[in-house]
Amino acid sequence: MTRGFTLVELLIVIAILVVLAVAVVLVLNPAELIKQSRDATRISDLSTLNSAIAYYLSVVTTPTWATTVTSTCTVGSAFPYSTSQASACTTVASQIIDGNGWAAGIDLTLITSGSPLARLPLDPVNVTTTTACPSAAPMNIGCFYAFRASSSVGIYEINANMESNKYRYGGAADVESKDGGNNDEWYEVGSNLSL
Repeated sequence: MTRGFTLVELLIVIAILVVLAVAVVLVLNPAELIKQSRDATRISDLSTLNSAIAYYLSVVTTPTWATTVTSTCTVGSAFPYSTSQASACTTVASQIIDGNGWAAGIDLTLITSGSPLARLPLDPVNVTTTTACPSAAPMNIGCFYAFRASSSVGIYEINANMESNKYRYGGAADVESKDGGNNDEWYEVGSNLSL
């Protein structure tokens, strides 16, 4: 004679599994882990683009460059700098590398050995809404990439906003205030972090 589980035993096992599942979700916080992975992408994207621009400046004899201060953002028009500096940027969503993409004026196709990038990176969220990509106050303008170039060849800054509690301003692995730049609420890389 075979004996099965009673209804009470099955309910107890299901209750234990539910409690464990809730505990795992609360401890791991999958939403925060997704934000952290997008922030890691942002850090990698900016590092790659920064390296590509440095390489471009080292191998191109006469690099194209903006003749005036240029500010571009992948979405929106709120520039991620202090209010004492330019507070607006031109929206350029294009990822092309011929100088007409969002890294305005940087023509990576001039590298004779070939561009190190097939296209310019784009923020994983790329929105200006703070509900989709909350950021630290007072900026609170969303997540996107921004590029600012001085009229002097080789002087530039690339920015991204972190969205996870870990990487943004005040977090355990804060990259925004510890990057050496002049804005504690944006991750900054480039040749001059105070543009």
